[in-house]
Amino acid sequence: MEVIRTRALRGPNLWSHHTAIEAIVSCTPEELAVDKLAGFEVRLRARFPRIGQFQPHGHADAVPMAHVLELTALALQAEAGCPVTFSRTTATVEQGIFQTVVEYTEEEVGLRAVELAEQLINAAVADQPFDLTAALTELRDLDEDVRLGPSTGAIVQAAVARKIPYRRMTSGSMVAFGWGSKQRRIQAAEIDATSAIAESIAQDKELTKKLLDAAGVPVPVGRSVTSAEDAWAAALEIGLPVVIKPKDGNQGKGVTVNVTTEEATHAAYHTAREFRDDILVERFLAGHDFRLLVIGNKLVAAARRDPPHVVGDGKHSVRQLVDIVNADPRRGSGHATSLTKIRFDDIALARLKMQDLDADSVPAQGQRVILRNNANLSTGGSATDVTDDVHPEVAARAVEAAQMIGLDICGVDVVVDSVLRPIEEQNGGVVEVNAAPGLRMHLSPSYGKGRPIGEAIIGTLFEEGDDGRIPVIAVTGTNGKTTTVRLIAHLVASSGLRVGMTNTDGVYVNGRQIDSGDCSGPKSARNVLQHPDVDAAVFETARGGILREGLAFDRCKVAVVTNIGAGDHLGLNYITTVEDLAVLKRVIVQNVDENGMAVLNATDPIVAGMAANCRGKVTFFGADRYHPVVATHIAQGRRTVYVDKGDLVAVEGKFMERIALAEVPITRGGQIGFQVENAMAAVAAAWGAGIDWAAIRLGLKTFTTDSHNAPGRFNVFDYRGATVIADYGHNPDAMLALVQAVEAMPAKRRSVVISGAGDRRDEDIRQQTEILGKAFDQVVLYQDQCQRGRADGEVIALLREGLRGASRTSQVDEINGEFIAIDTALDRLQEGDLCLILVDQVEESLAHIAARIARG
Repeated sequence: MEVIRTRALRGPNLWSHHTAIEAIVSCTPEELAVDKLAGFEVRLRARFPRIGQFQPHGHADAVPMAHVLELTALALQAEAGCPVTFSRTTATVEQGIFQTVVEYTEEEVGLRAVELAEQLINAAVADQPFDLTAALTELRDLDEDVRLGPSTGAIVQAAVARKIPYRRMTSGSMVAFGWGSKQRRIQAAEIDATSAIAESIAQDKELTKKLLDAAGVPVPVGRSVTSAEDAWAAALEIGLPVVIKPKDGNQGKGVTVNVTTEEATHAAYHTAREFRDDILVERFLAGHDFRLLVIGNKLVAAARRDPPHVVGDGKHSVRQLVDIVNADPRRGSGHATSLTKIRFDDIALARLKMQDLDADSVPAQGQRVILRNNANLSTGGSATDVTDDVHPEVAARAVEAAQMIGLDICGVDVVVDSVLRPIEEQNGGVVEVNAAPGLRMHLSPSYGKGRPIGEAIIGTLFEEGDDGRIPVIAVTGTNGKTTTVRLIAHLVASSGLRVGMTNTDGVYVNGRQIDSGDCSGPKSARNVLQHPDVDAAVFETARGGILREGLAFDRCKVAVVTNIGAGDHLGLNYITTVEDLAVLKRVIVQNVDENGMAVLNATDPIVAGMAANCRGKVTFFGADRYHPVVATHIAQGRRTVYVDKGDLVAVEGKFMERIALAEVPITRGGQIGFQVENAMAAVAAAWGAGIDWAAIRLGLKTFTTDSHNAPGRFNVFDYRGATVIADYGHNPDAMLALVQAVEAMPAKRRSVVISGAGDRRDEDIRQQTEILGKAFDQVVLYQDQCQRGRADGEVIALLREGLRGASRTSQVDEINGEFIAIDTALDRLQEGDLCLILVDQVEESLAHIAARIARG
């Protein structure tokens, strides 16, 4: 068995709505039925007992090795703690080649799981050892390294529960929620509205105290010091005991509390200097350390924090007691667990010395031994939830402290005997205000119940009922995609919304092109969704992008399928039939929002059949109102767009809107059939996106397919009294539509300039000229710039074959070079002629044609 290729599907895809790893797997003839490999299953289960059953009971089909790879990769992830459940294996048209798909939650973990699964299977085949423990440990460690931490993860989970889309912006904890102009961003417990000035204030402990004192929030007195001697002088001024800490520290680093002697003061000063140069001495407040979490203008959680400690049993030494405590499975080395292992370091030894103890001392039964001065969870402390106990006055002081500093999410540290009474009554105070506070103690406290912190933060970012989404319209099909996308974008923009658009010509934001080339894939769509100036997005969604990565979005407001034809890259990537292609392209329909709309071509049976796969509503479009699908939809009172007496008509129940095709320039008064279809699809899409009819009418009137607005999409030019049409049609279905269009236009003599894309099937290339040979008097064949894997002259030979027996063509020329072919055809034009130029290099060819026309 060999894994030929793997790729990560990062969005909804051909196989599922889940993210997944797709592997192309090659099996030898012997591996097509693993039950015939003597002893293989026994050896595999000996190495990995938890692998699933190869074949459900009652199934007699042979199990290929690719299916075993699928089950192994999924089970390895599950055993490593990843919440994955979906996988499948499908045979391709090539003997022994399979497509294996396995869900992942973290891409790196999924890819590595497939690699380890292959190694495990090969070890079983060769009867060699495999270290399962090491493999699972590697996957667990990798998963912990790359997945979101518990704090950020809780916020993301709250967003998902509200159906707010999210994406990680970095490998760390920076996450964006929502799309376009509605997006918000966080980094851990900071939000995009958090002021940098507020953060700076929070880091400056002395300035923080001044501001809080001015707001009437009780704080301990203190001042900055410049030396150990000055620290002792300040301690005497303030009154012992004192706290000595860095002026702009965090996480309790360098903090020494309850300092009572000159020697301890000097030592504490030097400890603080290891972290910062600016040192602060404050009055020590007796009592418990409480963390109050303020989000927005509300206290949402509170916890009592206890410093890391052990309790003596009269038998074990302090060092042994720490080992016993650290053996608790809730304690880990990072932030992924509810507790952190107690550090037994120099700071802990110094704290023991203050209690007349050392590492080998055996504390008496019940003796509480403190191992650190601060109660931070990151150094091994513990937290007890006390949210329900907080006195309203205590909560009010915490909110005032946060607002005085200017923090949207704020951890307020208070030292008091109890939060049941006001701070002032206990001679307590606010000792610190923290930006980007740790959330772990509130989400998973050591004792007590966790609080819905993620929900509170998401509630601050997004009002109730706001899911952070902008309207996303996805368009796919064989022909008409780009024109339909451009027209939809124009209709939406006519309503005043700023539109982001992707298509095979580039990426556009609010009318400005920000990228060029074929941008119909998910990468370009993701770039639009993260652009802050986009109020609505329209995406051309090509087959290649869906196959490579899946969709760029979890669901869309509107999905448009224009048509499905045989000439759309059949034979590539195991898409061999029109039915295969339809299954792939209906992915956008399957991922329409439950409140969204699928816009489907009623006259294309395969497209119309996609209605059954849509969880939202369906708008059918078709020029013939008496077509069975169209007529039935109208009778049922559902949204339908059709043509009647020269009007484009939109109906739903008793609602009806009529727009004269004479007022829709791209249709040339309704003469160009495929443009009428494009207009119907675009109108239905804009309607589904909630665009008002005044904007739709305006957009239809002002959209033209000139070479600037829609390059290569039936661009019409006048040249010496002849009509020249430039189009990017490149498959048989496009040829049929173009022939129908040009036959509706008067002409004395018709000529066509054509090449062929080398990555099509032979029959698709031949069929193009079979169609054109029945409608054009003269044909100019040319070899384009890129043969896409074909030998020199091979494409022209296939095109020439298609012209054999042509009923109309009387003259055929073969030219090497697109521009030379264009010039050859233009030079022959006479008044009243019509020339269709099927361009390959769209921008360059259009510029060449425009230059020729300008010269006259």
